[in-house]
Amino acid sequence: MKAVILAGGFGTRLAEETHSRPKPMIEIGGKPLLWHIMKIYSHHGINEFIICLGYMGYYIKEYFSNYFLHNSDVTIDLSNNLMDIHQNNSEPWKISLIDTGFNTNTGGRIKRIEPFIQDETFLLTYGDGVADIDICKTIDFHNSHNKAATLTVVQPPGRFGSVNMDNKNDVTEFKEKPSDEIGWINGGFFVLNRCIFEYIEDDNCIWERDPLEKLAKDNQLAAYKHNGFWQPVDTLREKIFLQKLWDKKEATWKVWD
Repeated sequence: MKAVILAGGFGTRLAEETHSRPKPMIEIGGKPLLWHIMKIYSHHGINEFIICLGYMGYYIKEYFSNYFLHNSDVTIDLSNNLMDIHQNNSEPWKISLIDTGFNTNTGGRIKRIEPFIQDETFLLTYGDGVADIDICKTIDFHNSHNKAATLTVVQPPGRFGSVNMDNKNDVTEFKEKPSDEIGWINGGFFVLNRCIFEYIEDDNCIWERDPLEKLAKDNQLAAYKHNGFWQPVDTLREKIFLQKLWDKKEATWKVWD
């Protein structure tokens, strides 16, 4: 089974980092966010990836084409054009790096990799979020129903405390950053049948709009509830938050450890 990762967006809300590299290449613990996501899948036996490139796609191509240089100690003999690799820190990954267009929307990027999907079922996620999700359980859940798509839903914590008051303005309940105030939202980590390509028209298609809306209307979309850790990286604050968790050895998404 293949995992498709959307990694072509501009990341404009994280301009402090994305002016020089694509958002999936922002580093947490010295490793790109994209690497963390792939390690989550790999821990569950998924080692074949299709990465949808766009903005600064060459940066991601360079990283993986020189993976040994980035992750291993090497001795380079310039006179004989030889390189010895020490402490080979490779991964059992097969990676297809596909240019899906500079301005293509999320649905269009998915449509462009259709020729690379031969099997009936494949996985899909975004290149800017991590979770301690059990990928195998999402696949089992998908196989338990007869629908075209499974969407992982999460309840992120609120940013502010919630206050309930009576008619005298006395506080009757206070909850610090409650998650149930927001409800369930799209957490990525999809499991999809190949027929979902029929719901995508062209490069301008936004996956989160017409395709998912039509799948839901056709009763072809099921929700897998993930109650564990989940964190997107849309702002510098969120990037710093993940880095602090990593430094304190509290990175719960590090399921491969």
